[in-house]
Amino acid sequence: MDNDAVLELLQEVAATIVTPRFRSLRADQIMEKNPGDLVTVADREAEVEITRRLQAAYPDALIVGEEAVSADPSILQRVSGVDHWFTVDPIDGTKNFVHGSPDHALMVAEMRGSSVMRAFIWQPEHQAAYVAERDAGATRNGVALPSIPRSPDDLHGRTSRRAMLGKRIGGLPALDLSWVCCGVDYPHIAEGDADFLLYGGSMPWDHAPGSLVLTEAGGVVGYADGSAYDPTSLQTPIIAAGDRATYERVCSALADDTAWTA
Repeated sequence: MDNDAVLELLQEVAATIVTPRFRSLRADQIMEKNPGDLVTVADREAEVEITRRLQAAYPDALIVGEEAVSADPSILQRVSGVDHWFTVDPIDGTKNFVHGSPDHALMVAEMRGSSVMRAFIWQPEHQAAYVAERDAGATRNGVALPSIPRSPDDLHGRTSRRAMLGKRIGGLPALDLSWVCCGVDYPHIAEGDADFLLYGGSMPWDHAPGSLVLTEAGGVVGYADGSAYDPTSLQTPIIAAGDRATYERVCSALADDTAWTA
């Protein structure tokens, strides 16, 4: 499947399965996988269809869907031993979706080993499509995402970890709340709406797509020890920064401050 075909798949699934349920879910269509961890019928149906279509196109690839892993965690354990695999996040930001927020997205990423090769993010309520290909750049609705200059003296950081809101790490400005959806967070960083993100979670369906969009737009995604993001790893915290200088400053701040514990 070429880039247009994968994006069209996400758009079609959104139009037929996800968006018709937006702000129309019944109580019996919302479940908890774990306390506070919501899933809906739209998540499950969307993942089945996206997975079916990807598997038909790539019968030898491993498809790692969020809901499939919830049912069978052994799927995630296989990623370090396969060459070709995909992640599927049928609705990233399910809580936002359930609560009627437009900040949700459908996402797919394609990997070769530990390298993210292609990424697709479709935000149906914002009508925003982000596509990235390794060493070929990233686009929003077909327009290339430029590298955004950052000011090292005026950095704006965000996190989805509510316990860290308002905290200052290593002299950095106080952290604000992210958009609480990786499929919205990473594009906002790429487009200059904030300078860095700190994440305490590391599931590949959350971070692989956005990591490629951001890095292809001049950003850096990695860990506090300075190593690059690896979708086969569950290491935390993940730092997503708009440029190398910002990333290195956040790494230094974390090294000097014990406030952040993943």
